[in-house]
Amino acid sequence: MIADRLGSIVGPGGVLVAPSDLAGYRADSTHHAPDGILCVVRPSDTAQVAAVVLACRAAGVPIVPRGGGTGFGGGALPVPGQAVVVLSTERLRRIRLVDPVGDVLVAEAGVTLHEVQAAAAAVGRTVGLDHGGAGSSAIGGNIATNAGGNNVLRYGMARDQVLGVEAVLADGRVLAPPRLLRKCNAGYDLRHLLVGSEGTLAIVTAVALALRPAPVARATAMLGVATPRDALALLGLVRRELGEAVSAFELISRPSLLFHLAHAGQGREPLDTPTPWLVLVETEATSRHLALSDAFEAVLERALGDGLAVTGVVAASEAQRRALWTVREGIAVAMGEAKFYMVKTDTAVPIGRVPDFVDRVEAAMAAAAPAGSRTMAFGHVGDGNIHVNVLPPEGGGDSALREKAPDIARCIEDIALDLGGTVSAEHGIGQGKRAALARMLSVPERDLMRAVKTAFDPDGLFNPGKLFE
Repeated sequence: MIADRLGSIVGPGGVLVAPSDLAGYRADSTHHAPDGILCVVRPSDTAQVAAVVLACRAAGVPIVPRGGGTGFGGGALPVPGQAVVVLSTERLRRIRLVDPVGDVLVAEAGVTLHEVQAAAAAVGRTVGLDHGGAGSSAIGGNIATNAGGNNVLRYGMARDQVLGVEAVLADGRVLAPPRLLRKCNAGYDLRHLLVGSEGTLAIVTAVALALRPAPVARATAMLGVATPRDALALLGLVRRELGEAVSAFELISRPSLLFHLAHAGQGREPLDTPTPWLVLVETEATSRHLALSDAFEAVLERALGDGLAVTGVVAASEAQRRALWTVREGIAVAMGEAKFYMVKTDTAVPIGRVPDFVDRVEAAMAAAAPAGSRTMAFGHVGDGNIHVNVLPPEGGGDSALREKAPDIARCIEDIALDLGGTVSAEHGIGQGKRAALARMLSVPERDLMRAVKTAFDPDGLFNPGKLFE
């Protein structure tokens, strides 16, 4: 039995087989797998991971890697009809190195993003990656899915933070240790194949991350705007005037705001004058010699004077800053805790096409979604990533929406593709967006991706049924 063989590798308590123990591994943020898990194995170091891989390969049992289980695409779950071993990285918990001179941090795959952030902050640095799941998502999963988040505008995606990756290959060999170099021009850069590969090529066991100076000052504001086009013009203004100090630029539709307020039991809106759209903009300075607040407020006054914004408020304290961010982050929380079904998407388009995308989606949903459905758009307009969620009528059932969900998601994704965008900006493909990825990629792209998969994993051991149909 594979569980017994794996138990001899990882020791007592390292393998879970009881249904009650497996229950916590049968779901992520949006998907559920009622069966298919033979056992969960929890190695505590890279050598054990390699031994587990060899044992599963010998037994012909596929492996599904799992980090914090916070993903949105079903990537850490077996697809229907499979019998797999789930390899959890939860015991790969060491932060191996924090070097403020070389500005590098090495963490094992099971360390949470929040713990990585705290280790960096302890030496006056930041990792440049942040999102609402930081407290529970594992850094290995962030790398495997090339996570995005709130600060992509300034720091880039997870890929842009990675200096090196340690990983176990399908034949049990280990790519190690993770390189700590900022300059290396020696052949193919394999780390960039592993980042975003969703556990289909190798199992990431550790990652070296570039550290950056931590912000010493922030200036944050929420502004009311009439249209996404005004929001885009405002983005252009603040970036021209403040440059790379702009770290976040979030767009919130009024229906999204009201949904959050209702969920939170709050009646008070963040701005005195209601507007169709809100923009949350944040800037950062890493030097105390920069008069960030003065420059920020001057730009916002100009935006109001030029009519780009209708109204606004600047956070006067850290508590007020957090309150403004709660508005944005609370939307995702409210939708995650909703007791009804909704269609969720993760599209992105070139930044200049965001207004066209929003207009076209709103028009399309008026025709494609069931009568009374609520379309809510919010997201990271600064990098073109707008999440469009379609909810059932308020107080009504969700059966009609469930029935039309595939067509609704495809409609939204196809609008993004028509505008030069992507079907997945930051959540990954997993098993939920395989058909969408197939529509997006050209034949040469699909062929090359399959060839890469075959080169790394010729027997299909790692995370079968993900990325490709």
